[in-house]
Amino acid sequence: MSDIFFGTVVIALQTIPGLAIFLSITMGYAIGQIRLGPIQLGGVCGTLIAALLIGQLHISVDTDLKNVFFMLFIFALGYSGGPQFFANLNARNIQLGIFCLIEVIAVLTLVLTATYFMHLDPGTAAGMMAGAATESAVVGTATDAISRLDLPITEIQRLQGNVVTAYSITYICGLITIVIVTSQIFPLLLRVNLRQEAEKLWIKMGGQSAADGVSALPTVVGRVYRVKNGAGHRVADIQQSLGQQSSIVQIQRHGRTLVLSPHLKLRQGDHVLLVGYRGSLIDAETTLGNEIPDSDLVSSALDTYHVVLLEPSMANRALHELNLPPGAHVAAVKRGETILPALPETRLQLQDVLQIYDANPDRVRLPVSIFSTIGKLLPDKLASNLGIAGLVIAIGTWLGSFKLTLSGIPFSAGTGGGILIVGLVVGWYHGRRADLHSVNTDALALLKDLGLAGFISGVGLSSGPQAITLIMQYGITLPLLGVAIAVIPASISLLVGHWWLKLPAPVLLGAIAGQQCSTPALSAIQNASGNSTPLLGYTITYAISNVVLPLMGPLIVGLASSLQPV
Repeated sequence: MSDIFFGTVVIALQTIPGLAIFLSITMGYAIGQIRLGPIQLGGVCGTLIAALLIGQLHISVDTDLKNVFFMLFIFALGYSGGPQFFANLNARNIQLGIFCLIEVIAVLTLVLTATYFMHLDPGTAAGMMAGAATESAVVGTATDAISRLDLPITEIQRLQGNVVTAYSITYICGLITIVIVTSQIFPLLLRVNLRQEAEKLWIKMGGQSAADGVSALPTVVGRVYRVKNGAGHRVADIQQSLGQQSSIVQIQRHGRTLVLSPHLKLRQGDHVLLVGYRGSLIDAETTLGNEIPDSDLVSSALDTYHVVLLEPSMANRALHELNLPPGAHVAAVKRGETILPALPETRLQLQDVLQIYDANPDRVRLPVSIFSTIGKLLPDKLASNLGIAGLVIAIGTWLGSFKLTLSGIPFSAGTGGGILIVGLVVGWYHGRRADLHSVNTDALALLKDLGLAGFISGVGLSSGPQAITLIMQYGITLPLLGVAIAVIPASISLLVGHWWLKLPAPVLLGAIAGQQCSTPALSAIQNASGNSTPLLGYTITYAISNVVLPLMGPLIVGLASSLQPV
């Protein structure tokens, strides 16, 4: 009975590729959730491992199906990354862009050197680059580039299979390596206590000491106090003692809300609602009285706005320099997909999305025009215009069909490169036109994750039978190369960032994690730091590398092909 059931499952997987793809994704994301200390493979690598295992059953996935997944992924990657990619191309941030240059040059040099001396084929070389640099998108662009080589279809399939197999091996080794060296070894080499350095930087930027019990990620909060110490004092005097980072929003006396005015005097027993940054409310009990729980009063006092920063004069300015109306506070700064610490000295960039809480006692929403001095108010966009995705993919596919020959070596952006470039430009334009009907962030996240996982699964399923052959051919060599290609560029960046740029340790280590687009490494660095200051370096290098590294897929295929013996 069990043999019959197993045979039925195998036939179903072989005849219905979609079933195999989504089964791989299901198993892969389960594998990706397994955590060993700071190491977590993630859903994409887990999906590839599951696909390679299921692929041993000789499952064939149609090329067109894989390409559809890939096109959706690369569109979402470019469209979502466009605003931050172009925003980071400025004089101040270009110094951190040197880390991405180091990553590209060092990785290309190491991969081509290994290709020359070990006679690696273009597929293995590209997969090794994608895995060691922990950039999954390179798998897609390299696989697409291989499909355009003037080779028999069986050879193209073999090379594409080698891409994903080499990627899976070197990715695991590269991921483990970069997590350990950035969070554990590099701080020792710098001879710094990372937690202490992060604490100093946090305080320098206007945050509160961790010794005061303040969370590492500051948010705008509301707290209610029963007046005791503040009895007899005017609202204006209390507000002056509290400073600019918190505001008196409501005052209730015997359950009745009073009309708020600067000359109003507090009485003992009044309930006062303060809204502001968590760190600024630490000493409020000394000024007013004991804090009391009153969630109803807090929830009734806040309006939330999301504003995209477009004013050029505010680029690279500190957060506290924003001209906001009284009672309005920035709760979070979203840069790309990352939430930055909303500290007074946090440096803003164009295309940042500011989450603003307005504590308006009269419950009158602020007019849209009040944000015109800093940018545009983002409307609630629950629906997405998927026509944009179709247009970008169509134009990008056409653009990628052109070829350029340099020194006898043909180069082409390919489908992936073309869609990525067009997506970057269109995403940047829509970032500046917040009023346009575009693709919302939740839809983009789904397209990106599902597209990459589906594509990786399809390629892994088709490559399953030959994976063992490649592993047996190179043995421990590929894992060792994965470690070397991860460590060497990171070490060069460490030296440049410490001795030349003289960056604070948390920012430097975050930038190194960003140059490899390694979110697990960033998480490990943040855990070691105790706060989110490493994000200050990570967001810039991540935004650039996340675009530049995928474009290296066709390049490494072209260069590795030129090194093949005639």
